[in-house]
Amino acid sequence: MTLAIWLALAPLRLLAALGLRRSLTLACLFVLAVTAYGVAEDLGLVDPPAAAKPARPVRPPRQAPPSAAARADIPTRYLTLYRQAARRCPGLSWAVLAAVGKVESDHGRSPLPGVRSRWNRAGAAGPMQFGIGTGGAGNAWAHYGTDFNGDGQISVYEPGDAIPATARYLCAHGAPRQLDRALYAYNHSWAYVAKVKAIATLYRARGSGRR
Repeated sequence: MTLAIWLALAPLRLLAALGLRRSLTLACLFVLAVTAYGVAEDLGLVDPPAAAKPARPVRPPRQAPPSAAARADIPTRYLTLYRQAARRCPGLSWAVLAAVGKVESDHGRSPLPGVRSRWNRAGAAGPMQFGIGTGGAGNAWAHYGTDFNGDGQISVYEPGDAIPATARYLCAHGAPRQLDRALYAYNHSWAYVAKVKAIATLYRARGSGRR
């Protein structure tokens, strides 16, 4: 506090030391210098300060290409949807979405109840197995599902809606920075988290370095 007061009073001490006449002279010189600079700038004799360059937009990391295993296992349409949907959550790997789709329904090929119609015992439905409010799985679809593919319908059974909804869900729960937490929120099992991440690694081409 004492130091702050001393610094605040320093200009007054300087003026007192210079005396009234010297203080007025110094003030006049300052005003003249500012005025001269302004006139020179108007005449083009002085370049104005360079404007700060706008920061370049930060691009999300480049997505890893699909591995041979991914291309052999994932249907072409699903692979396209996974790669497109990942863009809705900057930094999220498409391979994570693909791994979720593999575990939940084998990319829509599973014959289990709830994949193509109705729901399973937990109340989950569709290729990405969203809770639809009919059981213990809750009703995440009501919050994250929308008409992503623009066909005029919102369907949990339509991969064009369900896969982007999964990206939206994971992003809202911390992905990609807190990927484990987001996957655990999707399915409350650490074994599930580990399985999804292992499949995602298999789906990415080697040397990509992506999580």
